[in-house]
Amino acid sequence: MDIGANPLEDRTRNDEQIIVEFVEFVESYNNQDDNNAELAKLTSIYGRAYEMYFVDDDGNLGITYLDPTQSFMIYDDGILEKPLYFVHWYVGSDDVERGSVSDAQNVYYFASPDGKYIWQDKPVIHGFAGVPAAEFVENDERIGIFEPCLTLINEYNKALSEKANDVDYFADSYMKILGAKLESEDLKELRNQRIINLEGQLDGNMTVEFMEKPSADGTQENLLNKLERLIYQISMVPNLNDEAFGTASGIAMQYKLLNTTNLFKAKQRKFESGMNRRWKIIFSNVLIHSKVAPDDWAKLRYRFTPNVPANALEEAQTAAQLTGLVSHRTQLEMLSMVNNVDQELERIDNEDSESFAGTSPAFDSHKDEDKMNE
Repeated sequence: MDIGANPLEDRTRNDEQIIVEFVEFVESYNNQDDNNAELAKLTSIYGRAYEMYFVDDDGNLGITYLDPTQSFMIYDDGILEKPLYFVHWYVGSDDVERGSVSDAQNVYYFASPDGKYIWQDKPVIHGFAGVPAAEFVENDERIGIFEPCLTLINEYNKALSEKANDVDYFADSYMKILGAKLESEDLKELRNQRIINLEGQLDGNMTVEFMEKPSADGTQENLLNKLERLIYQISMVPNLNDEAFGTASGIAMQYKLLNTTNLFKAKQRKFESGMNRRWKIIFSNVLIHSKVAPDDWAKLRYRFTPNVPANALEEAQTAAQLTGLVSHRTQLEMLSMVNNVDQELERIDNEDSESFAGTSPAFDSHKDEDKMNE
């Protein structure tokens, strides 16, 4: 992780670039995109998830996400609710429970080989200025996004299962034959030939039919349709399989996605809070103070991009119409096709420099025409 000899000696030279390179290295080293996806999934299910920070054997900063069923954070009872301890435990391949308790200075490891907890003799200094963990929450109540409609989902699954059972019942239904006595050979012949031809009276005393229970197909279909509508309504997510959804206009589409957009904004705000603590703790480690300052985490800005269809033509037209009204950076931020605004601005500057230097194809062609005219 070599970003420079000592970038703190010349903070005005390339301050932002040093921070960007450091953050990009840490995220790439820890596959942070995948970690963020798992954190988002866990918070949606449990209402909370945790992230723990450490220094690995190679001396690099490590980040890992943790399931809330195997970890928890202890806060003080003050207004700010500062973290005091972080507890993590797991059961190893040898069926022995192990774990750790972290405070602002040390990590204390324990094991329970015979039901009694045995603590490691000496704690390990983790090197961070604070508890080396962060909690990501879905909301202040720590309620999962699926919990309000969980009972409806269970009822939907139950109704669908009962409907599948009815199909199996009709496939395995019994045949009743009243008014005639059949021998074993007759039953085998009926099963093999799948034809029934019996002698009997013409007065209707003989009956051959399948035993059926009353059909509730209409009731089941109505229940499934109603449950499906309620699940989408309560979860505030539009049904993308709805035929009317795909034919809606642009503004109508935005109204259909309004509740989902509000959920996205709420999750974004909570995620930003967890990410602020993430980088505050990481930047506080003593091993990286030769690369970045402890308070450089406050200079980070996060950009969240919702996974919705984008109209590239409309975005380009809107950005072009803002020329002269907003900065070039703001114009580029409006384009979903631009993943890194800083890199794009750098490319534009390089193209402009090449153009002024006379290395652009258009400029060279003009010079060739001038020589021919001479």
